Amino acid sequence: MTAAAPGPHVYLVAGEESGDRLGAALIRALRRERPDIRFSAVGGSHMADEGVASLFPLGELAIIGFAAIVKNLPSILKRINETADTVVAAKPDLLVIIDSPEFTHRVARKVRARAPQIPIVDYVCPSVWAWRSGRAKAMRGYVDRVLALLPFEPAAMARLGGPPTVFVGHPLAEQVDKLRPEGGPASRLEGPPLVLAMPGSRSGEVRRMAEVFGAALGQLAAQMGPFEVVVPTVERLETAVREAVARWPLPARVVTQPHEKYAAFRRARAALAKSGTSTLELALSGVPMVTGYKVAGLEAVVARLLIKVPSVILANLVLGRNVVPEFLQQDCTPKNLAQALAPLLADTPERRQQVQAFAELDEIMALGQGSPSEKAAAVVLATLQRI
Repeated sequence: MTAAAPGPHVYLVAGEESGDRLGAALIRALRRERPDIRFSAVGGSHMADEGVASLFPLGELAIIGFAAIVKNLPSILKRINETADTVVAAKPDLLVIIDSPEFTHRVARKVRARAPQIPIVDYVCPSVWAWRSGRAKAMRGYVDRVLALLPFEPAAMARLGGPPTVFVGHPLAEQVDKLRPEGGPASRLEGPPLVLAMPGSRSGEVRRMAEVFGAALGQLAAQMGPFEVVVPTVERLETAVREAVARWPLPARVVTQPHEKYAAFRRARAALAKSGTSTLELALSGVPMVTGYKVAGLEAVVARLLIKVPSVILANLVLGRNVVPEFLQQDCTPKNLAQALAPLLADTPERRQQVQAFAELDEIMALGQGSPSEKAAAVVLATLQRI
């Protein structure tokens, strides 16, 4: 009796936790369609939970900022070379690089140069629409297909001469039912107010943003009276976040478990958040917010020269207009943040404007029109079938 041929081999490479979660969801979706599929990965605990161990600990790559990249450059280059060597040696039927372009795209370029027969899919479109637009055309040399999380990205990639791009949807779309209150937006105004504070998902961001966020919330409490503060974070940052909020002028509850976070989102009246993916998560959940962000001086100069979009708030970019207030660099002060946040704690025009705008996101983000991970899996399988 002839043994069955092994299933296709897919190699996934992620650079940080968000990519690890995307990779794990993609693995599950692919297995549902092709139980015989085999996987290798550079990933983290989420892919490990799916039985796919990482080549090395993902935490080594979880850095942000130009200064941090320069400081860690030798170890990053070592991991890029090691990853590319391992992918080429494994001879997979397909390579999926996931987000973290400073790492994953360098791996992809090396793999394409040494093993051009391996198709490469990029899961998460780089922000070429915001800065360094020339990357789009360069990607055609080493990426065969891009899976976009945001609805405007396929058109942006086409305009910039990038690889074929498909909008598959954002993974947050699969969580909205857990994040929204059963009683609808109006129920958030019932009971004692709860404010979410989200200073960042990386240690450097927490160090930069926690102090100004704490001071802003202290000023708000002095102005509006007491309210509950919840700080959702991830387990690897729990110690750093707890140490930071311990210095705040008002008590704050730090939560790391998903069910605690979902419960806080359902009750939240408003949020103070760092610019980033969290703003889209809050918007999809219907939570009005104020955002702020600071970076080091050199990074701020580079950002001003390179960034070509009218807002750095993801929720604003998806909506196509600036609905969420943003305070950047020298404007990110406790006074500015507190003054902008105060009207969001009551039924005011400022609050209603955000809530009404966020209601448009279900259609814009194609919520309820299929799972993003299943759509991504379909593109991956179609790419495999063309081999």
